[in-house]
Amino acid sequence: MTEYQIVDSADETVLRDGTIKLHGPEAFEGMRRAGRLAAEILDAITPMIVPGVTTAEIDDKVREMTLAGGAVPATMGYRGYAHSCCTSINHVVCHGIPGEKYLKDGDIINVDVTPLLDGWHGDSSRMYLVGDVALKARRLVDITYECLMIGIGMAKPGNRIGDIGAAIQAHAEKQRYGVVREFCGHGLGRLFHDAPEVVHAGRAGTGPLIKPGMFFTIEPMINLGKPPVKMLSDGWTAVTRDKSLSAQFEHSIGITEDGCEIFTQSPAGLHKPPY
Repeated sequence: MTEYQIVDSADETVLRDGTIKLHGPEAFEGMRRAGRLAAEILDAITPMIVPGVTTAEIDDKVREMTLAGGAVPATMGYRGYAHSCCTSINHVVCHGIPGEKYLKDGDIINVDVTPLLDGWHGDSSRMYLVGDVALKARRLVDITYECLMIGIGMAKPGNRIGDIGAAIQAHAEKQRYGVVREFCGHGLGRLFHDAPEVVHAGRAGTGPLIKPGMFFTIEPMINLGKPPVKMLSDGWTAVTRDKSLSAQFEHSIGITEDGCEIFTQSPAGLHKPPY
């Protein structure tokens, strides 16, 4: 049986007890601020994402903006991770590590940021097109964004978490794309990762009931080929097993009385490429 916990937003002691947290107005305001900063960072790096830039340079900009915004990168030091964002290129599904790799004409890249602002996590990622990108890659990016928004449309009181994954899976598989199962969306707030898990595939009508006050991410990872992934020896980078392209978008949302609020919506209107 799913357990829920009403959280007093003034109490920063949040137990890692596996319960689904239900938050009030103060928590929503905290998440709005954190989410807006995440979105502003993703907006700001847009002009940088061109052939010849390194992923380390992107990481430096993310760190600079996060600190300037009064936050810290939640990823730095998280389970030993040493960077301010994740940069996942082409067949990298998620958790690509920034470094001296140069972006090339035709690449697609996901940049994933999580500023921790006043105790709240704003978690978001966005796809970018590098130079002249092939039609099949651009279409994958478009469909992945559609999957995100279709999933968000199912995130409302009375539905279940499984309804989100079922809707995403149906749309992706209609295009003959693969939906990654090994990684999923998650609850967040005071904690970086919390209950519930939001798998992006599954059966409608299953999983925890969606209630007002829940905070979680929806972040579908869609492959041009088959769903399976494998981990590289660095312990972080996940890639498609068949080396096909992969794309991902992520928003952090809060469930309201009649739907949901997207905390990480782009203030500049840069929702999906081309920007």
